[in-house]
Amino acid sequence: MNNIVNSVQTSFTISLKGRALRLLSGCEYSRAELVKKLSQFETTPGELGKALDELQAKDFINEQRVVDSVLHRRSAKLGAARIKQELQSKGLDAGAVLDAVDLLKSTEVERAREVWRKKFGSAPENAAERGKQMRFLMSRGFGSEAIRKVISGAFEEFEE
Repeated sequence: MNNIVNSVQTSFTISLKGRALRLLSGCEYSRAELVKKLSQFETTPGELGKALDELQAKDFINEQRVVDSVLHRRSAKLGAARIKQELQSKGLDAGAVLDAVDLLKSTEVERAREVWRKKFGSAPENAAERGKQMRFLMSRGFGSEAIRKVISGAFEEFEE
């Protein structure tokens, strides 16, 4: 009886490649993230690396798609600093991360202004409110220069 149960259990175990494909079907993951998530299921050394190599060769694992996915999902709400941190935590190539951050910096002020407009919508009336608005934008990862332009621009926008 135990042999039957064991054979049924082993026939239902999912391969590392299958587990990786299941994860990748939900969203994009970097190779480093997949290693972290799947290493506990590796039964023989090198098995996970081989499975991930096969998936990468077939373009199921693509770091540029991971970068594009993060930029698409997060750039409307976060500044370059927070997105850079998120990309680095995914274990992506430093060059790809720097390219993405450079791309984001060109639109930093516009994105910060839109986030500020959705949250506050009016110029700060005193120094305490100004500080609150600046801290909010800073916590979202926007740079100090962009924050300064947005907050000072808010005064100009509402004075007219």
